[in-house]
Amino acid sequence: MSPRAGLAAALAFLLLAVLLALGVGRFPLSPLDLARALWAGLTGTPSGLPPATGAVLFQVRGPRVLAALLVGAGLAAAGTAFQGLFRNPLVSPDLLGASSGAALGAVAGILLGLPILGIEALSFAGGLGAVAVVYAIGATLRGGDAVLTLVLTGIVVGSLLGAGIGLAKYLADPYNQLPAITFWLLGSLAGIGLGDLLPLALAVLAGTALLLALRWRMNAMSLPDEEARALGVPTGVLRAAIVVGATLVTAASVAAAGIVGWVGLVVPHLARLLVGPSFPRLLPTAALLGGGFLLLIDTLARTMAPVEVPLGILTAVVGTPFFIALLARTRGGWS
Repeated sequence: MSPRAGLAAALAFLLLAVLLALGVGRFPLSPLDLARALWAGLTGTPSGLPPATGAVLFQVRGPRVLAALLVGAGLAAAGTAFQGLFRNPLVSPDLLGASSGAALGAVAGILLGLPILGIEALSFAGGLGAVAVVYAIGATLRGGDAVLTLVLTGIVVGSLLGAGIGLAKYLADPYNQLPAITFWLLGSLAGIGLGDLLPLALAVLAGTALLLALRWRMNAMSLPDEEARALGVPTGVLRAAIVVGATLVTAASVAAAGIVGWVGLVVPHLARLLVGPSFPRLLPTAALLGGGFLLLIDTLARTMAPVEVPLGILTAVVGTPFFIALLARTRGGWS
């Protein structure tokens, strides 16, 4: 498959996922009714459908679909950027502690009894703060291999933040706070409303736009630092900019939807199979696939059982065999 065909396939997959997510659920909509409702919503003309159709489409499913697209696309773009930056196919967006910091911030907000906006704000601040600490420690301890030092620092700080989350769960009220913390840590888009979309969209779009703008230089970051600098690439500035963009996306996604694993790990590999390793094509393809992938997972989460299944469980169930299949297909030979 040519890179152009791969990008077109990713876009088609995304559009199909959107149509499926808007049409299925406890209030199913046929493709014809869906088209009539969308046309009526865009043009302001009467659709002839029951009033509940528009409410379900534009007030319930619409915000959730947009949130899933933003979170999935952002996490996939962040994972792609981190895998290229650290030259490691097993890297995911939470490598530098962004997810753990955001989770600890959200758990603290729940323990303090803050409203949802306060929890999301504390989560966002926690994610950014964790990465800032990791980057500061990594810069202080920098020796021979700056990338390895940064990765190891991220693992250590992430482990410490995980211990903090465990302590908070131990201290939480087992009847009210602990179920809320557990459900939030497993990931969900059930609480997303119209009011949550604007801050999520601003942060995710800003971070993703930064990564897309830098994608022409990311190929050089796959080289050793000495070779990249010899080509005139300012590796330090570029590395910091990529970390800022990917962290902004990750922190905003975790603040809005909780911890949703596997998207940033698996989707970049699938995109690489479609369009190859060159970042100018790889990054937008991964964003499209990530949005569609999380949208399908969220659709499955809200329709497969009477009670909604947390996203983190489904992404793990789907992602694990998928990643093993990819590993078998490539036989570990990532390029």
